[in-house]
Amino acid sequence: MLGEIKLTAASFAFGTPARGQLLPIASNTALFSLLGTNFGGNGTTTFALPDLRNAAPKGLIYGICTGGTFPSRG
Repeated sequence: MLGEIKLTAASFAFGTPARGQLLPIASNTALFSLLGTNFGGNGTTTFALPDLRNAAPKGLIYGICTGGTFPSRG
């Protein structure tokens, strides 16, 4: 599900690691509509993912789903 955050014990994150990186709004419009600029970015061309590196227990990674479905409210 788009925007879902999961903790993984793998050496990689399913989705994109939640490390505070900036993403372009133009290619991530659905995710931007969920996150906005709550975690950074300028709100016109970029937005940021949350940085959860310090929240993850040693050796684990938080990942956020950056692709997938965006359910309508219909």
